[in-house]
Amino acid sequence: MSAKLKVVLTVKLPDSVETRMRELFNTTLWYTLSQMPRDQLFAAARTADVLVTSINDRLDAEFFSECGEQLKMIANFGVGYDHIDVVTGTEKGIIITNTPGVLTEDTAEMTMGLIMAVSRRFVEGAEIVQRGEFSAWSPTFLLGRRIFGKRLGIVGMGRIGQALARRARAFGMSVHYHNRKPVSARISDDLQATYWDDLDQMLSRMDVVSINAPGGPGTHHLLNAERLAKLQPHAILVNTARGQIVDEQALAAMLREKRIAGVGLDVYEREPAINPELIGLPNAVLLPHMASSTVEARTDMGDRVILNVKTFQDGHRPPDRVIPAML
Repeated sequence: MSAKLKVVLTVKLPDSVETRMRELFNTTLWYTLSQMPRDQLFAAARTADVLVTSINDRLDAEFFSECGEQLKMIANFGVGYDHIDVVTGTEKGIIITNTPGVLTEDTAEMTMGLIMAVSRRFVEGAEIVQRGEFSAWSPTFLLGRRIFGKRLGIVGMGRIGQALARRARAFGMSVHYHNRKPVSARISDDLQATYWDDLDQMLSRMDVVSINAPGGPGTHHLLNAERLAKLQPHAILVNTARGQIVDEQALAAMLREKRIAGVGLDVYEREPAINPELIGLPNAVLLPHMASSTVEARTDMGDRVILNVKTFQDGHRPPDRVIPAML
């Protein structure tokens, strides 16, 4: 393909990324931080050769029935693509790509930060100081739990799970994990990680549990009410993966009844809506989906989008093409 592709962004990207895209393609930018309305999304899909989308855009069967024949590629700005009906899109001949491998360290950092924040009650302490209520040090004030020597159970031992395991080892935690299959012996030995084929058995023995599995039908409510009940009362749960993996209603009930010590969430089941029963709980640290919110990560994601689109424009197969397992 020699002519510049018509590329429409449905999301605001870093200035440097947008500028480079304007240089390489016939690019229409989205200038606000708000989500592109669905009618405008449909309109863009009827005129663009390539759509650059994000997790905010629901690209379902209705979307693909509305898009024009000229739409040849969807370059998703993000690793996860469970908001995209990849099967329908691929059947229509639309190439779908994502940005893998560039969020690993940032997400692992955030996960480790949430583990520390919940365990040591950082947010509660910061709020007390901000309200001017810190009057004197006390031996029993805001007692948390150390993470050194604790057992961390990682649900999903992909890139991010492994990066988290390296950090946890540096903090003196012992690493356990559940995955569809064990990681290689080399990785397991390097991380000194213990594999559990039975998720229920692992959950019942951990001090900290971190969700690092992919989203999708296969992991929807993987931690349902029954599984959450297996956690020990002193355990904490952290989720920086996908909100749909955890039954939020059951989790909120456990937090209120103190059947679990605390939770750190960066993602939510009906994002951006947050279950109101989670709001205001002192043992819940809630963040606005910011695990990958670093200048470096956002720029790297944009560069990955550009690489995929430029490769397609040049007539080659994009390196990060998503292929449905069933096709």
